[in-house]
Amino acid sequence: MPDSAPYPHPLAPYAVPPGRTRGRLVPEPESEGRGPFQRDRDRIVHSTAFRRLKHKTQVFVVHEGDHYRTRLTHSLEVAQIARSVARRLSLNEDLAEALALAHDLGHPPFGHAGEEALNAAMAGFGGFDHNAQALKVVTLLERRYGAFDGLNLAWETLEGLAKHNGPVTDPPPYVAAFAARFDLDLAGHASAEAQVAALADDVAYTNHDLDDGLRAGLFTLADLRHLPLVGEAIGEAERAYPGLGADRLHHETIRRLINRMVADLVAESARRLDAAAPASAEAIRRLGAPVVAFSAAGAAANATIKAFLFARMYRHFRVNRMTSKAKRVVRELFAGLLAEPNCLPTEWQEEAGAPGDARTASLVCDYIAGMTDRFALDEHRRLFDLSATTTA
Repeated sequence: MPDSAPYPHPLAPYAVPPGRTRGRLVPEPESEGRGPFQRDRDRIVHSTAFRRLKHKTQVFVVHEGDHYRTRLTHSLEVAQIARSVARRLSLNEDLAEALALAHDLGHPPFGHAGEEALNAAMAGFGGFDHNAQALKVVTLLERRYGAFDGLNLAWETLEGLAKHNGPVTDPPPYVAAFAARFDLDLAGHASAEAQVAALADDVAYTNHDLDDGLRAGLFTLADLRHLPLVGEAIGEAERAYPGLGADRLHHETIRRLINRMVADLVAESARRLDAAAPASAEAIRRLGAPVVAFSAAGAAANATIKAFLFARMYRHFRVNRMTSKAKRVVRELFAGLLAEPNCLPTEWQEEAGAPGDARTASLVCDYIAGMTDRFALDEHRRLFDLSATTTA
């Protein structure tokens, strides 16, 4: 397809060309003045699922405070990092941004607690995976357009969503079924842009979880001084601004840590790309190994920071209590609606099967996965609290 608009700077030969795509499942005329991945980005941003991310948990449930990350703010931070890395590697920023903005569209309410509960509830029906659910959202569950279900995104965007964690050798049921209709080359590596979006996700959540954990008082900067990269960032901030107050030192540390991680990611990825010398985006998919990666030292540092967060944040008793309650809400919603699908809203009932069957389980899973934290809590009250109103 011809370019819809000139790209603002030259791209590497292995970048996905900005004005060309392998196509869409439902053919459409290209948009005047926008490339296909700009159009994908715009459809993602205008989707209902994207707006719902504002009220979906990252770590802290939204009513615990106004300044903690939500899935929406996380997605915006991932997009910012992905664009920056893609530009420095001369890759297609628009595709990297679209993938970053869409990567969490399939997350259920209550963060990983909600995902674990849904996966357990769906154990007899193929399980639940938020990456597979993101693909389902953009190819089926969003219903806004007259000509198709989903957002009808470009092949390269769908490929990147399906392969957020790399090649898919044992695809979840929906991914396998969709790939049978629109082959996403699941066994190959994704584009360099998709790899950038995945690692930008890593940078973003490591840093913002440190930031939110400090804000919540789960640990202090003193507790972080022994961590690789973090201790160096704290020292650098202290040397730059002697006597700086704790809050500003906290923020100066996080911004320096992000810069250090991004610099390591760019340097190692540039080294790998130079060594492999791929001549096209297709060559990236056939290399047999990722080209976007942290250095060995950077990956080890990131793993150490994550281990600290696991022990001091994700397993903190305050987080454990909310996790336990959130799982209970999701389990009870799923079990109640699976047994009595006539309690679903009318438009959902119309697509349900019999109580307890696979079709109903899949539908109930989609219904719950699309909920915000607040709606899930309200729906739980409506279903199980006799004093609560039954209207949505």
